Parts: sequence; C-alpha cells; structure tokens
Amino acid sequence: MTTDFHSASAQTDGAAQTTSRDSSDALAPYDALVLMSFGGPNAPEDVVPFLRNVTAGRGIPEERLVEVGEHYYGFGGKSPINEQNIALRAALESELRRRGVTLPVLWGNRNWEPYLTDELRAAAKGGARRFLAVTTSAYYSYSSYEQYQEDFARATAALAEEGLDVRIDAVPQYFDHPGFVRTQRRIVREAAEELAAAMGAGSAANLSENVHILYVTHSIPLPMQEDSRKYGLGYREQHLKVIEELAAELSSAGIEWPHELVYCSRSGPPQNPWLEPDVNDRLEELATAGAAGVLVVPIGFVSDHMEVKFDLDTEARQTAAAQGLAYVRAATVGTDPEFVSGLVDLAFERARQMRGETAP
Repeated sequence: MTTDFHSASAQTDGAAQTTSRDSSDALAPYDALVLMSFGGPNAPEDVVPFLRNVTAGRGIPEERLVEVGEHYYGFGGKSPINEQNIALRAALESELRRRGVTLPVLWGNRNWEPYLTDELRAAAKGGARRFLAVTTSAYYSYSSYEQYQEDFARATAALAEEGLDVRIDAVPQYFDHPGFVRTQRRIVREAAEELAAAMGAGSAANLSENVHILYVTHSIPLPMQEDSRKYGLGYREQHLKVIEELAAELSSAGIEWPHELVYCSRSGPPQNPWLEPDVNDRLEELATAGAAGVLVVPIGFVSDHMEVKFDLDTEARQTAAAQGLAYVRAATVGTDPEFVSGLVDLAFERARQMRGETAP
C-alpha cells in the first residue's frame, strides 16, 4: 500500500534511466545508512540534562524537568530507546548484509549521545560524504518529520564550518508502506487473540463481551495537526488510514470490536489544545459505559520506548486495573523482520531515485 507520499517525496539527480545494478551497489551513491532517532538518557545522571536538551528554549522550569525525570528513574534512570535503537541498527545491518550490501549503518540522535553531528563527523573524516537517513518516526508532522529535516540541516552546516562537505538525504516516512502496515496487521491480530485468551474466550472471533480497541499515538498541538495537512493527509488522518487497514484485517478474521484513535504523552500548558482524547480518560469512560476489556495498540510508536513503557505499560495499565478492565497492550514493530525489510526496501528505492533509475 504505497501512496503518493513516497513518489512525491523523491528527488532525482540526472536523467531517468533503466539500469540493473549489482546488489553491492544497491545504495549507491550513499556511503552509509544512518538510523536517526530522538535519543534518551543512559544513566540517572543523564536524565535532567537530557530533558534540558529536549525542552531547550521552551522556558520549562527545572522542577518540572525533575518531576518528569521520575518516569525514567522508575526504569533505572535510563530510556529503553537506546538499546532498542542498537537492536534496530543491527537488524538493518543484518538485512543489508543478507542482500549483499556492505555499507556501514550509523546511529545518531537529536537529544543525547550518540549525537548525529558527532557520528557524521567521524564518518566524514573517514571519507564518507553522502548519507541516507532512516528515522524512527513513521508519520508526517512537524515534530515527527520536519524537526528531523532541521537536524540534518544543522548537522551538515556544522560540518561545513569544519571543512567537511557532507549531504544527508532521507527515506520518506513509512506509515503507509507495506512493510510497516503488514507488520502492524499481524501484531494486532495476535494481540486480539491474547486478549481473548486473557478473558477466557476460545478465540477473538468468539469473544462476546464488550471489548474495545484503542489505537494510541503521541498527541500533538492542534496547530501542528492543522499544519500537517499540507502532506495531503494530516497527522491524525495518517493514523486513521493505518487503522482502516488493521480493522479490515480483524474483520477478515471475524473480529468486529469497536475501535478508535486515542492519544498519550500530552505536554505543555493545559490551556493549549492538543489532540484528544487521552488514553486514560477514554479507559475510564469505557469502563463507565460497561466495557469489559481493552486492546491497546501503540500504532504511533516504532519501539517500546518511554511513551510505551510508562504511558501505556504503567500508567494506562494501572488505570485499566482500577476500572476493572481486562488489558492487553499489543507489541510495537521493533525489529520485526518484515518491518526491517520494508525499511531497507525504502532505502533501495530512495537510492534508485537519486541515481535517476526507474524501479526494477
């Protein structure tokens, strides 16, 4: 299910041509693949400095940073995102090697070590000049797409001042790519069966109790949602497009549970409107309306980082328990082989476009 987002985002160098290319050159003209992510603290002493990086320029008081830092201290004072990115980097490298591509795979962050600029500098000093980035955000919005473009621009400008002329391109966001969607379809079906088993039903199709599916993503401010419509589909609508696919998958298996999109991780002053409803508020409303169980599907997140481990596995699970709701949280795509293969497909497609070649 590839939409116009992918073809429209391509920029080519040179005239289009049809060329066959050895697999070892499949990522030419690039010298390295870069996994680009948000970053997270590695130790308790990193937590507040990391949060300062995240909130720089927003005037967030220090006491608020300490308060938010408690989420990390509950997980040993570090974010799970770093180990997950290490695993994803290894999975990407393994998939490239399986396809005969020997290019290095780097990993750089926006807000904590290893910083993108540092990783690019080290590679550039070794002779690398052109980089292809894959980000850990599947959807288009300012915070999940444009900020990464700004990161790339800052990194290249900083290195240019040092006499290192580098270029970074990126694969498009991949919420509608088959590798992401097919993985989500399998995950949600497996999680539905898990909820059915937890509630003592033989199968999800036979579960007759009042159960609901809450698809969860990171909330964003309403002005950012409106701005995201310039991509053709707004941030919210991109998620709804994926949900349509997942609902069709469940329906084909006879699972017709009510479903909706909800949000987590809202921040900022309460008077500023963000996308709603919050997952915890909706859990309480569903319980009041007589729901017996909920399947929570984190379709907005690629891996089990802090928004998943705290917001869903801790806070939302506690809310569900307090309301007497059976609760199952579906997996994230993580390093699923089909998802990783899809990312590599996107990288190959981008490289072909930059070479001016048509798809094979």
